[in-house]
Amino acid sequence: MPARATDARRAAVLGKPIAHSLSPVLHRAAYAELGLTGWSYDRFEVDEAELPGFFEKLGPEWAGLSLTMPLKRAVIPLLDEISETAASVDAVNTVVFGADGRKRGDNTDIPGMVAALREHGIEEVESAAILGAGATASSALAALSRVCTGEVVAYVRSEPRAAEMRQWGRRLDVDVRTADWSEAAEALRAPLVIATTPAGTTDALAVAVPERPATLFDVLYEPWPTELAARWSMYGGAVVGGLDLLVHQAVLQVEQMTGRAPAPLEAMRRAGEAALAAR
Repeated sequence: MPARATDARRAAVLGKPIAHSLSPVLHRAAYAELGLTGWSYDRFEVDEAELPGFFEKLGPEWAGLSLTMPLKRAVIPLLDEISETAASVDAVNTVVFGADGRKRGDNTDIPGMVAALREHGIEEVESAAILGAGATASSALAALSRVCTGEVVAYVRSEPRAAEMRQWGRRLDVDVRTADWSEAAEALRAPLVIATTPAGTTDALAVAVPERPATLFDVLYEPWPTELAARWSMYGGAVVGGLDLLVHQAVLQVEQMTGRAPAPLEAMRRAGEAALAAR
């Protein structure tokens, strides 16, 4: 049932660390635009050990939760059901509490990535490269299963990570080849490059950006632009940033938690840009 403006409902983002999260800014902007004056959205620093106790204290006023690291897998045993999308990568970033008390988990990172790419005109690519092999890389593979028709090359630092990415490829039905991080400069020649590594990791690759780069999707939003993204733009390549992903996945969360669609994407984006500019 769609939320009424006078409903007093709560939502929040959980994780550790969490002080940096832009989710409250985005969700509150959506509530204001939708006229949901009775809604609030907070942030709580919670780790895996504290998560079950947090859930036990939630009352009927709670509409939903956003989850970041390290909780995306830890939350699954606490839920009544999870979506096929979340199950495909064993990761939940969204929990919605039903009127019947059931707790349903979903993953909006994957469709959020696809939506961010499509917003920049990327509907389909023949091949792609992924920099990194962490949790975000598996979501990137899931997104590529929807837009990439050929091989995906994952550049990683160890054989165990390589084996993990190949396993994810088989599970998601994506043709994955792995290469050592020492060869990561080769990734920059792909039609689509998705950088999923922590801040600073790809800085050294900036000097290797080709003269005519295609599309870079860098999932970081702070600091922004990264050195790689800045050089990519300077050479005329298309850049999809972490804020694009954050906004698109948050739009889907707002729609699920409030029952209101479409969520106000542009108002949420403006709020996010303003918050980052003020930091």
